[in-house]
Amino acid sequence: QVQLVESGGGLVQAGGSLRLSCAASGGTFNRYTMSWFRQAPGKEREFVAAITRGGGGTDYADSVKGRFAISRDNAKNTVYLQMNSLKPEDTAVYYCARSLGYSLTASDYNSWGQGTQVTVSS
Repeated sequence: QVQLVESGGGLVQAGGSLRLSCAASGGTFNRYTMSWFRQAPGKEREFVAAITRGGGGTDYADSVKGRFAISRDNAKNTVYLQMNSLKPEDTAVYYCARSLGYSLTASDYNSWGQGTQVTVSS
């Protein structure tokens, strides 16, 4: 069965950077769209970034476009989220997710990691 494990979260000051990783096991990694979602306290889970199977296409939420970059290394079964110019509004639990189809909607994803906390201080 598929297991997704996120890592790389932590506490950073505004303007700083973090790189999140999501390691997948138990599935055929290159068959799936991979995405990052996030959820802040009191808010719904929201889309952050998605990447196509081969890594040639990406989508970003307007709030992170130009600051975040998603990438994948299919040889390592890993997807990354490089986060630059972080803002306090980026504070959330970040989740890695997998879907057979290409989607920006959380309900279309059938595998999820347990999340990693990102906290950005003012």
